Amino acid sequence: MAPGSDIYLSRILRLPLFPLARWPYWRHWKRLRPTEARRLSFLLAASLREGLEEMRLNPLGVTFLGPLPRQKLEMFDRVIYPMAGWMGRQKRFFPNWEVDKIVYMPLRDLLNPDGYRCYRLQMGPRPHNRSLAGERQGTPPVSQDFPCFVHRKGNEREVLWGATYRITTLFLDLIFGFTPPPVKTLPIIEGTLHDTYITGAGRSQTG
Repeated sequence: MAPGSDIYLSRILRLPLFPLARWPYWRHWKRLRPTEARRLSFLLAASLREGLEEMRLNPLGVTFLGPLPRQKLEMFDRVIYPMAGWMGRQKRFFPNWEVDKIVYMPLRDLLNPDGYRCYRLQMGPRPHNRSLAGERQGTPPVSQDFPCFVHRKGNEREVLWGATYRITTLFLDLIFGFTPPPVKTLPIIEGTLHDTYITGAGRSQTG
């Protein structure tokens, strides 16, 4: 569906029994923050549409908890507007080509300080131009440290980092008052950020 359809969907969400109308603060926003309320309804409509298209998320089964502060991506020229929701019944999802996988991370694990690490990523080299002689020139490899959370299930390991990590830990702080340990105090794990992460051809980390 085109983004224009989100305008019509945002109006539907305001009707009784729909997620936005069930949100306890919706009336307050409509009365005191009308411009922001319209923007919120549009952003929520876009997020629910994306969830339906990308993993068959049932929009009517979502209890809207509220918006989180926007996040500017560091490696892409984009801003994302995260929404917090609760799903009580739906257990099965069907990801499309845009979703690599769905990872379940229990809250009790995320609230355990022992699961946090310093993620030392090797990035590059990423070619960006060619010399007059036709030889490819690029930036030298660099490393950068990021806070992360390591989720383990059996022999599988998922690393939560980047914008997804920031959104998750912001939610934990707002709801539970939990703050991960300072990154400088954490054990280091290493990884490599390949060109495929930038191009979208493949990703090996949850970021």
